[in-house]
Amino acid sequence: MLRRVISGVIVAGVVGLTQAGAPAFAAPAATVPVQGSTQAAGLHKTPVRLDGLTELVIRRIEVGDEVAASKYFSGKPVEDPVREQQIIDSVRESAVQLGIDPDSTADFFRAQIEASKVVQRGLLAKWAADPSSAPTSGPDLDAVRQELDELTTGLLTELVRVDHFRHTGLACDISLLVATTTGSIEHHFDHLHSQALAVGTATVCG
Repeated sequence: MLRRVISGVIVAGVVGLTQAGAPAFAAPAATVPVQGSTQAAGLHKTPVRLDGLTELVIRRIEVGDEVAASKYFSGKPVEDPVREQQIIDSVRESAVQLGIDPDSTADFFRAQIEASKVVQRGLLAKWAADPSSAPTSGPDLDAVRQELDELTTGLLTELVRVDHFRHTGLACDISLLVATTTGSIEHHFDHLHSQALAVGTATVCG
């Protein structure tokens, strides 16, 4: 069986998207040396991996399933402007303290929020149309939000780690590869979650 593996890297050339049916690759994607001068902005000759950041983006998208299940049973709306603004205000403040740009950090987290809402809307619409496909129970939303808060901390840590390279002008991409089940990191994303991934990673490469 083939599964799709999402991997990120900043390199000198754009990492392509391998279509379904292409040859299998072992996960994660092979590293590609950064070419060109290493003097400008202190660049290294080896690529900067975005796997850590990508993994956390993916996990946050997956948690969107839990949020949707909770809201399916509670009847709470997908939109929660108060909670969303609290997140944005918090990450902007953290960005200043961590020495990274608060505007681009806020944009990144807005993208994560929107990615989650893509999943929530899609699943809620699916379950409304076909109740037999709906979950039989939903988690407590406060517990799910605690996990999201922990992911926020991890995402901020990764943004600090790759911040310098995200803004150097080097090609930066999140690639979706086809890999065998022997890969160490695997995520089988359907069309809905792939859409969410595109939204969530849109601002990774600044």
